[in-house]
Amino acid sequence: MKRFKYIILLASALMCGAFFTACDDDENSPVFPKQQEEIYDMSGFAKGADVSWLTEMENSGYLFYDADGVKQECMELLRSLGMNAIRLRVWVNPGDDVFGWCNKNDVLVKAWRAKQLGFRLMIDFHYSDTWADPGKQYKPTAWEDKNVEELKIAITDHTKEVLSMLKTNGIDVEWVQVGNETHQGMLFPTGQTTTEEGSKNFAQFITTGYDAVKEIYPEAKVIVHLDQGQRASLYNNIFDGLKQNGGKWDIIGMSLYPDMMPETGEPDDWEQMNNDCIANMKALIAKYNTPVMMCEIGVNWNYEKAEEFFTDFMTKAKQVDQCLGVFTWEPQCYNGWKGYHKGMFDDSGKPTSAFNAFKR
Repeated sequence: MKRFKYIILLASALMCGAFFTACDDDENSPVFPKQQEEIYDMSGFAKGADVSWLTEMENSGYLFYDADGVKQECMELLRSLGMNAIRLRVWVNPGDDVFGWCNKNDVLVKAWRAKQLGFRLMIDFHYSDTWADPGKQYKPTAWEDKNVEELKIAITDHTKEVLSMLKTNGIDVEWVQVGNETHQGMLFPTGQTTTEEGSKNFAQFITTGYDAVKEIYPEAKVIVHLDQGQRASLYNNIFDGLKQNGGKWDIIGMSLYPDMMPETGEPDDWEQMNNDCIANMKALIAKYNTPVMMCEIGVNWNYEKAEEFFTDFMTKAKQVDQCLGVFTWEPQCYNGWKGYHKGMFDDSGKPTSAFNAFKR
């Protein structure tokens, strides 16, 4: 548990205002990054990675290596592979059974490490104690009995608490997601968009989160994030409802995951899916006068196909005026971590050719 003890130590030191780099005499532990050298251009089109599992992976003994097999801290390696932004999810109270991974203190540790390397930062509020996605937008346990007005207060307090901690520690936040994959709303059933009342509540929750973000980081851009970026109808339904009910946002966020065909184990028609998503981006920009961003993209098949998929999407996304960037989801997962493998690291922890799409 040495790494986890280090994480707690670092979080405590950060909250007390002490800044330092790690010195770990365990040769099987990652070497944490020092302040970045001014050799990377981190501006422009966002080429990002959600690495929210990173501290938990490190605590479980996962290490990362460059193409030559030299051990390297994961975020520093990602920077050398073309990434310029980091995305981190936040859970309200994930509980002691998982050591609080993705709680505010764990997020602080990862955000501080990203800051040292010059990464731009996106914070992704799930407003749940666990995963929030289209089918499960569970309220945090402590919020279960709250009414609409009380939930708005809870959203405000939680959002401001996390962001204030980051700001106090000198960490800039460029983007904030208010909710995660919310094509049916959030905080079910109160904010579920299957009813008229739920749609109105959802818009209030989004606006509440928006206002809380702006109070701490006035310049940060607030994202409303949906899944299935290729399905225009989902986006029109949600954003028409938000517009009608006074919802506020700065950027439309998307996810895109090509499905696997069970009969062959091969990906679905990802080229058509990419084209449909790009067309949806252009239509949303025109309809809502809003920039877009791919907040999660990933594949789960062989490395050659992964490079083709990412290269195709990145090339097309960069050609869309007002598409601000593309974030891969947990690209560092390898060797069966929690059953996920997104085709960007091999089973020995080395990067694959899929990263070529992010070096261009």
